[in-house]
Amino acid sequence: MPELARAVRGRLGSPVVTAPLRAPGGFPVVGIIGAGQLARMCAGPAVELGITLVVLSETEDAPAAQAVRTAPVGDYTDVETVLAFARQCDVVTFDHEHVPGPVLAALTEAGIPLHPSPDALVYAQDKLAMRRRLTAAGIPCPVWAEVRSVADLEAFGDATGWPVVVKTPRGGYDGKGVRVFQSAAESAHWFARSPGAPLLAEERVAFRRELAVLVARSPSGQAAGWAVVETVQEDGICTEVVAPAPGLDPDIAARAMEAGLRIAGELGVTGVLAVEMFEVSNDRHPGGFVVNELAMRPHNSGHWSMDGAVTGQFEQHLRAVLDLPLGSPRPLAPWTVMANVLGGDDDGLYPAYRHVMARDPEIKVHLYGKVVRPGRKIGHVNVSGVDVADLRRRAEHAADYLRGMVTE
Repeated sequence: MPELARAVRGRLGSPVVTAPLRAPGGFPVVGIIGAGQLARMCAGPAVELGITLVVLSETEDAPAAQAVRTAPVGDYTDVETVLAFARQCDVVTFDHEHVPGPVLAALTEAGIPLHPSPDALVYAQDKLAMRRRLTAAGIPCPVWAEVRSVADLEAFGDATGWPVVVKTPRGGYDGKGVRVFQSAAESAHWFARSPGAPLLAEERVAFRRELAVLVARSPSGQAAGWAVVETVQEDGICTEVVAPAPGLDPDIAARAMEAGLRIAGELGVTGVLAVEMFEVSNDRHPGGFVVNELAMRPHNSGHWSMDGAVTGQFEQHLRAVLDLPLGSPRPLAPWTVMANVLGGDDDGLYPAYRHVMARDPEIKVHLYGKVVRPGRKIGHVNVSGVDVADLRRRAEHAADYLRGMVTE
């Protein structure tokens, strides 16, 4: 491992990677591919753990590039750029799941430790692969099928009932790449975009609410999980998380946590794993929940843990990928509520930020350094205490004030 900073050049000839100086005492270097808000929120815990954090950034002003000293700009789809970055790191992890397979293969061939591994990450990248593996493992899932034509979808919908949900296997998030069709005829344009390409069809689950299980697992097999939480979605975007999920049957909570830990173990996940679920109660799904999505990285459903648990998800992710002993996920208060802050029409956040802090000194405000655009996720707030209804009101008010929806 080089001890001095060294520039390497990308294929366009501009410097794209600068190796970090190793911290005193031989503490490791963790590299993150991607420089979004998840990488940004790893910066504080990295400092507290004494490790060096570096990120491969998409732009000079990406959220994590504003907070991490070494944040070279480079293309995460370019093999040579990513290899040059990764060779300066002891381990490499990810801010997102979109790194192409050939890049991951090149990193693996070069012997660079990746967490999660490509063998695990494929189940977060490819929804069809995820459905096949979870179904084979006996994990409760919605009724699903691979479909390649309007006729395939019509047969599926007629068997399971309309409407049905159709998803692109790769690339979708926050509601993107997902459509609900009332009939097979409505789906013709989706199949016409890529004739013969597979899509994932699922029953439209009649669920009570959405839940999430967040666990962390280290390469040595140690695992820990936070409380099962309730997530509230609006227009495909998570707007609120309540930890723990209010009124959740303890047996369902225990089975959901067991499923999350089992998925992490059977898929060989290293780092944080988020398992998004639907709480259900019907004859088709008698276990109380079905798994909707997987994310192998820190996740929106775990942002509450930054202020509401002994060990937050970002610190735990770093501990896990370095195979350090995991920290306690114990909650610090009976309840913690997280509300996402979405952008409004006014990009002048600082006065609103000051007001929220003054109005409710117990609110913790986390902003991501993003340019404000209407509807864009630009931050979140956390508040903990003993009265969950009061906490929900306070978190919602703070998020609405920062968005400009309320003025008092």
